[in-house]
Amino acid sequence: MRVMIEKLQNRLKEFGKVAISFSGGIDSSFLLYVANQVLPKEKVLAIIADGCMVSRKDYKEATQFLEENKFLYQEVPYDPFQVTEFKENRKDRCYYCKKSLMTTIKKVAKEKGFAVVLDGKNADDLKAYRPGNKVGEELGIISPLAELGFSKEEIRSKAHQFGIKIWNKPSNSCLATRFPYDTDLTVEMLKKVEETEEKIKELGIEQVRVRYHGSMARIEVPKEDFEMILQNEKVIQEISDLGFQFVVLDLMGIRSGSFD
Repeated sequence: MRVMIEKLQNRLKEFGKVAISFSGGIDSSFLLYVANQVLPKEKVLAIIADGCMVSRKDYKEATQFLEENKFLYQEVPYDPFQVTEFKENRKDRCYYCKKSLMTTIKKVAKEKGFAVVLDGKNADDLKAYRPGNKVGEELGIISPLAELGFSKEEIRSKAHQFGIKIWNKPSNSCLATRFPYDTDLTVEMLKKVEETEEKIKELGIEQVRVRYHGSMARIEVPKEDFEMILQNEKVIQEISDLGFQFVVLDLMGIRSGSFD
């Protein structure tokens, strides 16, 4: 692992000056942290997109991380509903949305004097169904963690050693992933799912996905948290009050990409 870290540090030094597409997740946080260890702070710029596809809690935590570490960053307003494929929640929406977003990030980076743009894609991401993966190659975005073979587990482990507070933060994803493909999305629908997930997280459950099926909310949480959900009638009622006629617990537990 030490050799991998040295390779990453040397790769970043080769660039000399980098902008990093920052999501607030552990991968881009780890990359940003290492970059700031080996390069002058003014030579590292985090660019974070502020859009309705990201939960407000996640966005706030991401900016807090940047502020606490005194990292140089730029916020970029982003409206995913300007992308037809996102609005219609097509199966390839991630590709088109990410291409629009990363094009914007590259433009902002260039305006700020940063020619090299990196992202936090890791080696595990290359194995999953991620339509947006090829955007990086098309736009010249570099993914040093994936290039050097860093897995999610290795990133978390090293982040823990480095004292990065969010080393064990559960992975999250775009709120559009909570809906069946070919569903016409609205900002209100995204907020409805976001609010439902926050109510469940208030119980102390960190990993949750609320899958939207019109009048039904299908809740995915780890199986060990089932009892906590079932014993909290108040929360179930609050979820119902958000506009769901049916609130169901998915007995298969939480899993990534259950709509894929």
